[in-house]
Amino acid sequence: MSSMLEIEAYFSLGRFRHRSLWKEGAPLWDPLRWLDDYLSAQAFQIEIKVLPGVVLDRPEQIAIGPGTVIEPGVYIQGPCIIGKGCVLRHGAYLRDGVVCGDRCAIGHSAEIKHSILLDDAAATHFTYVGDSILGNGANLGAGVKCANLRLDRAEVSVFLEGKPMRTGLKKFGAMVGDRVQIGCNCVLNPGTLVGRESISHPLLNFGGTILPRSRISDEKKMKIEPIVAPLLELMEKARVP
Repeated sequence: MSSMLEIEAYFSLGRFRHRSLWKEGAPLWDPLRWLDDYLSAQAFQIEIKVLPGVVLDRPEQIAIGPGTVIEPGVYIQGPCIIGKGCVLRHGAYLRDGVVCGDRCAIGHSAEIKHSILLDDAAATHFTYVGDSILGNGANLGAGVKCANLRLDRAEVSVFLEGKPMRTGLKKFGAMVGDRVQIGCNCVLNPGTLVGRESISHPLLNFGGTILPRSRISDEKKMKIEPIVAPLLELMEKARVP
């Protein structure tokens, strides 16, 4: 399980232009710790025509790469870096320091807070990504939530071999590896680590450390059976004329 502390279990950084966020010997989630400092050292340039209806808060601290499409109704708060060829759909909300690689997709009513998206990552509609890292080609289905704060407000730990490991972070959502697919309406608890190329079924609540190429599922199965006669009679009586 010690291999789950190595970057290869989650991400390939070779082509990611912000790979310097990962420092040799530092924990894999530490880019979230110094994300603000990294952004403060960047030169920002908006390389597209911004459509009416797009709100840029502190535009002097926002970079948007060529070929990116931002639909009306999007709200972006600087500092923020958005790469080339991305799509941000109506109602998307980016705040508190965000780095997006190239060709990322952020859907309607998605909120991205203090997070890093590698190339081709997708956070589709009605998602929340808080203090998290999404890998290359990772996809969050509709309604997925990366919860970033414990109910008791204590420091977030990650669990390796069933033992907690301190992160030093009060807010830490999830690390979702390259090409991971998270099914619709899942909740990832604070400190969740999902190894690359894993998939999860929809409607799950899970956490911990997930090995690469794992399938995350629930043994419960939907049950379909005929309505019994007494219940059918009650339904008929209760029907409004």
